[in-house]
Amino acid sequence: MQGMVRWKGDGYEGRTGGGKEFPIYDSSSPSPMEMVLHAHAACSLIDVVGGLKERRDNLREARVDIDSVRSENSPRVFEKVHFVYVIRGDVPKTLIERIIHRSHDSLCSVGIMLTRGGVNLTWELDFEV
Repeated sequence: MQGMVRWKGDGYEGRTGGGKEFPIYDSSSPSPMEMVLHAHAACSLIDVVGGLKERRDNLREARVDIDSVRSENSPRVFEKVHFVYVIRGDVPKTLIERIIHRSHDSLCSVGIMLTRGGVNLTWELDFEV
C-alpha cells in the first residue's frame, strides 16, 4: 500500500496510491487520531454489513456510535474504545453478534492493530427488528 500526505498551508491533504484525495487536519476535516478511530469503526461496520450478505436488504439502519478515552500524557494514545452498534432491521440478532465478534477477533485489521497495541476495546449492540 502506498500514498502521500502533503502540507497545504492551512492543513494537509492525503492521496492514496490509487489517486483518491482527502483533506486532513484543517478547519473542516478530522485529525489523524479522529481518522484512526473512525477507520476502526468503519472497518468493523463494513464487516457487519458485508457479513449479512443477502439479508442486507432487510436493514433499515446500521451505524456505530463511538466513545474513546486517550491518555492524559503524551503520546496521547487511545486507552479505551467503546462502540455501540445500532442495528435496525429484520435480521437475526445472534448473527449480528457473531459477525461483530468475528470482526474484532479476525477480520478488522484496523481494530486488531489497535487492540494488539494495548487499546481496551468494548462494544454493545443496540438492536431492534
